[in-house]
Amino acid sequence: MSTDLSASGTQAGSTTTAGKGKRPRPPFGVSTVSVLAILTALFSLLPLGYVVYMTAATGWDTAVELIFRPRVAELLLNTILLMVITVPACLVLGVGGAWLVERTKLRGHRLWAVALAAPLAIPAFVNSYSWVSAVPSLAGIWSGVLIATLSYFPLVYIPAAATLGRLDPAIEQSAASLGLGPWAVFFRVVLPQLRIAMSGGALLVALHLLAEYGAFAMIRFDTFTTAIMVQFQSTFNGTAGNMLASVLVFLCLILLVVEVRSRGTARYARIGSGAQAKATRMPLGLYQVPAQLALLALTVLAFGVPVWFVLRWIVAGGLDVWAADEFIPALLQTLMYGAVGALVTTIVAFPMAYLAVRRPSWFSKMLELSNYITSSLPGIVVGLAFVTVSIRVLPGVYQTAGVLIAAYVLLFLPRALVNLRAGLAQAPKELDEAAQSLGKAPLVSFFRVTLRLSAPAAAGGAALVFLAIVNELTATLLLSPNGTRTLATEFWSKSSEIDYTGAAPYALLMILLSAPMTYLLFQQSKKVAGQ
Repeated sequence: MSTDLSASGTQAGSTTTAGKGKRPRPPFGVSTVSVLAILTALFSLLPLGYVVYMTAATGWDTAVELIFRPRVAELLLNTILLMVITVPACLVLGVGGAWLVERTKLRGHRLWAVALAAPLAIPAFVNSYSWVSAVPSLAGIWSGVLIATLSYFPLVYIPAAATLGRLDPAIEQSAASLGLGPWAVFFRVVLPQLRIAMSGGALLVALHLLAEYGAFAMIRFDTFTTAIMVQFQSTFNGTAGNMLASVLVFLCLILLVVEVRSRGTARYARIGSGAQAKATRMPLGLYQVPAQLALLALTVLAFGVPVWFVLRWIVAGGLDVWAADEFIPALLQTLMYGAVGALVTTIVAFPMAYLAVRRPSWFSKMLELSNYITSSLPGIVVGLAFVTVSIRVLPGVYQTAGVLIAAYVLLFLPRALVNLRAGLAQAPKELDEAAQSLGKAPLVSFFRVTLRLSAPAAAGGAALVFLAIVNELTATLLLSPNGTRTLATEFWSKSSEIDYTGAAPYALLMILLSAPMTYLLFQQSKKVAGQ
C-alpha cells in the first residue's frame, strides 16, 4: 500500500511540476481569438462610423442649418422633458418596490417580487396599444411619461432588488444602534449602496426612451426616433434624417459618460471574514395595507391593463382573428429570426468574452467598450447605417435576412457577452491546464471542459437575445426582406390601420414568448444576489 501511495504521489508531483506556471493553450490560438475579437469590435463601430461619415459628408454649413432649427429644438425639449420626468419616476417605483420586497415584512413578498418584474414581458408598443384602447385621447408628453414609466420601471427594480438581496445588513444594524431611525438608515446607509444599481437602471431607462418608436408614435408624441422614421419614409434616408440621427447619437454618448461618472469610486463590497448576517425585515405595521394597495395598483396599471385589453380585443374579434395563414407564418419567422439571431450573437460574442476572462488587459477592455457603445445606440440608427452601407457598398445584400441578423447581433451583443463572461469565469483555466497536461489537445479540452461549464450561461445569454429580437420593431421595419412577417411588424401593421382586433393575437403571442425569458432574467438576478 505504501509503495503504491509513494508511486502515485511521485506521479502526481511530476504532473504538477510539469504543469506549474504553464498557461493553457487556447483552442484556436491567441492570435485567432484576438483577430476575431478585433473584427467584431470594428464591425460593431459601423453605426457610429456611419453617423460621423454622414455628418462630415453633409458639410459644416448644411449640418449647422439642419441641426440648429426650431424642429430640432422642439424634439430636444420633448426628449429632455421625457427623461427628466420618467427616469426619476422609474427610480422611485423601482427602488421603492425593491425595498418593500427585500427589506420589509411585506405579506406575499415572494409573489410581489415576481409581479413587479412581470411588466418587462410586455413590449412598450403593446403597452401603448392597450392604453390607447382604454383612453383613445391619449397624446402628448404626459401620456408618454405614463406609458414609458409603466414599461421601464422594472429595469430599475430588478437590479435594485438584486443589490438589496446581497447587501450585508451589519452596517444598517450599526447605524440603527447609533440612534438612526428607519428612514434615516434608508437614506443615509441603504440608498448610497444602491448607487451603482440605480445609475445602471437609470441609464437603461434613458436609452430605451431615446430608442423607443412604436409606443410614442401610437400616441402621437414626437421624439427624435419618430421624427427620423418619418424622414426616412418620406425622403428615404435624407440629409435631415441623418442629422437628427447624429443628435440622437450625441445624446446617447452623453448618457454613457454621465452614467460612468455617477458610479463614483467608492467600494461597496464586503471584505471582512465571517458569514454575512441575514437581513432583518422591518415591520410595516399600519403601512401594510397602503403598501399592498400601492403595489397592487402599480401591477394592475403596468401588467393588468395591457393583458386585459389584449384579451378583450381577442374576445371581440372571435375566431376570425386567429387566421392560421396570417399569424402562423409570423410566429414561425419570429422564432426563426430569434433562434438564428441568438445563436449567431452568442457565437460572435465568444472571442471577446474569452479574451476578457482569460487574457484581461486594457486592449480587451477597449474591445468590449466598443460593443457597449454600439448597443446603446437606438435601433433606428443601426438600421439606417445598414441601409446606407448595404445600398452604397453591397447593394446585393440590401433587405436580406443576413443584414437583419447582422443588425440584431450589433444591437444585442452585450446581452450574450455579459453572460458568457460570467460562464467563462466559472470555468477556471486550471481545469484546461489539467486536461492538457493529461494529453488532451487544446480544442478537445475546450469542448469537454470550458464549453460544458459555460454552456448554461451561454444559454441564458442566448435566451435574453431571443427575447430582445422577438420584441424588436424599428430595425426590423427598416431592414427586413420583402415579404417578412414577424409578430412585431404584423402587430404594428394592423394597429397602424386601427385594426385592434387583428393586432391582438400578435400582441398576446409576443407576451407569451417574452414571459419565460423575463422570468429567466429575474431568476438570474436573484442568483447573482446569492439567494
